[in-house]
Amino acid sequence: MSQNLNAIPDNLVAPFQIEDEPVRGRLVRLGEAVDTILQAHAYPEPVANLLGEVCALAALVGSNLKFEGRLIVQAQGDGPVRYVVCDYDTSGSLRGYCRFDEAEVAAATKGFARPGARSLLGDGVFIMTVDQGPDMDRYQGVTAIEGETLALSAEQYFAQSEQTPTRIRLAVGQVDTGDGPVWRAGGMLIQAIAEDDARGSTAEAWTRTQAFFETIGEDELVDPTISAETLLFRLFHEDGARVFEPKPIQAFCRCSLDRIATVLASFSEDERADMVEDDGQIRVTCEYCSKVYALTPDSLAAIGQAS
Repeated sequence: MSQNLNAIPDNLVAPFQIEDEPVRGRLVRLGEAVDTILQAHAYPEPVANLLGEVCALAALVGSNLKFEGRLIVQAQGDGPVRYVVCDYDTSGSLRGYCRFDEAEVAAATKGFARPGARSLLGDGVFIMTVDQGPDMDRYQGVTAIEGETLALSAEQYFAQSEQTPTRIRLAVGQVDTGDGPVWRAGGMLIQAIAEDDARGSTAEAWTRTQAFFETIGEDELVDPTISAETLLFRLFHEDGARVFEPKPIQAFCRCSLDRIATVLASFSEDERADMVEDDGQIRVTCEYCSKVYALTPDSLAAIGQAS
């Protein structure tokens, strides 16, 4: 191991390479970052679990972007959960949100300890969008929601969109730290490096690595007492894994007073007048972080003039 991950706190994505094998991967461990996102709304446990998985997946995939930009991972369907999304930018910032019908989620949960993605989302699509900035076209890949986990949908996405053999495991859970339960999430992604004349066939190495990968327990991915280094050693100690510089992850919402003012300015004066509450203010709540912005019509005009 080239990095001492025991000394590195949670909220990181660590890339790794299986020693002398054509297989690479990334491991994500999220503590405070995912807890902040999931605690921003009163999500039922199955919905929080689904959003936590999307956050871990966005960090795993987005951390491999080679340019400044964003990765948006989302799934939407006709089930109890209408829409789940996580937005990752290359500074390591995450934000996420889920829209759902509480009564339908409760009904879908009956008989299940934790209903999976297919049960919650129903018939729908899994989407990954790469945003390289305002001067570049967005790239978007879409695949059907497959199986009961988002990990299966993501594997299908990579098989169709990038023709890259990929395996993904995601886990979300709550841990009692003594001050009450907090959310944690973890995940691992492995990919086969393409064959070439120098490497020859990579099939045997890929099959072998997948066998080790299958032994990962969900509890291991979220357990705060198991370090990233320890987990990788458990899985790949026979071959060894070279771990590269980890990338920190944080919960960060891009909402701001100026952004809210810009949105409000897109409405007509009559429409804005209808939004004014009894105390003379217009209130807007960010759907991601739940922060409430309060503006008067006069302050909104002042912000518009300043910009």
